[in-house]
Amino acid sequence: MKRPEATQEGEPASELISRRIAELGDWRGETLRRIRALITEADPDIVEEWKWMGTPVWSHDGIVCTGETYKNVVKMTFMKGASLEDPSRLFNASLDGNARRAIDIREGEAIDEPALKALIRAAVTLNVSARKAPRARSRQRAG
Repeated sequence: MKRPEATQEGEPASELISRRIAELGDWRGETLRRIRALITEADPDIVEEWKWMGTPVWSHDGIVCTGETYKNVVKMTFMKGASLEDPSRLFNASLDGNARRAIDIREGEAIDEPALKALIRAAVTLNVSARKAPRARSRQRAG
């Protein structure tokens, strides 16, 4: 995994994410820990970030996904999820958005690990290909 920069709090994002997992101390922390492990297994070059006053974010040439925790759900939001194929139908939230798609994981639900890793890899591939694509010119040069 690439080394992340320090956050506004002055600590590496990886430490803040680890602290969040430990503070949760319940099924949500365990779920976030497992999601984190799957993300890094799927893409060893992923960068961990801490944004928006306390949201774990994983990036590779742009944001791949976030890992938010709520009272009844751990939510993985894929920023470009609407552009990804989801043959295993993991996306079950934010389905009406133009760009984002999310996976809500509730207590006791199993994670389809191979399908999630494939989705993460597809999101990384999309980010990398978008970064490499030539940018359209907003205007042509006068000849």
